[in-house]
Amino acid sequence: IVAMFTGLVESIGIVRSVSGRSPLRLEIECDISPEEVQLGDSIAIDGCCLTVVEITTDSFWFEAATETLKRTTIGELQVGMPVNLERALRMGDRLGGHLVSGHIDGIGRVRVVEKRGSAVYVGVELPEEVARITVAQGSITYAGVSLTVTHMEGSVAFVGLIPHTLEVTTLDRYKVGGAINVEGDIIGRYVEKLLGQRQGGTTKSELTIDYLKDKGFT
Repeated sequence: IVAMFTGLVESIGIVRSVSGRSPLRLEIECDISPEEVQLGDSIAIDGCCLTVVEITTDSFWFEAATETLKRTTIGELQVGMPVNLERALRMGDRLGGHLVSGHIDGIGRVRVVEKRGSAVYVGVELPEEVARITVAQGSITYAGVSLTVTHMEGSVAFVGLIPHTLEVTTLDRYKVGGAINVEGDIIGRYVEKLLGQRQGGTTKSELTIDYLKDKGFT
């Protein structure tokens, strides 16, 4: 069974130790009870699904291999840094955010941080493979947080962060130029895959955009 998440952060953990490189070993201190986690369970760290390999009274250990380090910001974590944590869904759990796989598509770059009243609007430049399946009012995941895209400007996707989101996640620490884990909408990914199997000279991106326009999403 493949682990799935909702993009609703359960706890903010603190990196207690970082060691090694292949694989990288991480110790994360958090308030999730060790009695509720077993060895081999999946926990998303800033949106990246990792396996629990060791449990202590107040922390969990994880290992990240080369591919994970290449595609995510996990390799940039340092002792003392906060991280978003979410345990994998259980059968029958309520889906409060959207379906999130925990497989990071790539690293985005924060281009805009703008405070508007009590909310903060953030624009992230997306990797090309994510930008082409992202639409206004669709879902996207930044650092493991399920968010709704307010609008697109080229490959930059904007989201609005309300005070509650800023309080219960680490999104308030991201500054312009910062790197952030991005996972695109899994539904958009499958739509692109299916439409890409059509014959003819139209590209996958063009087919996806035409389909979404037909359905009124753009």
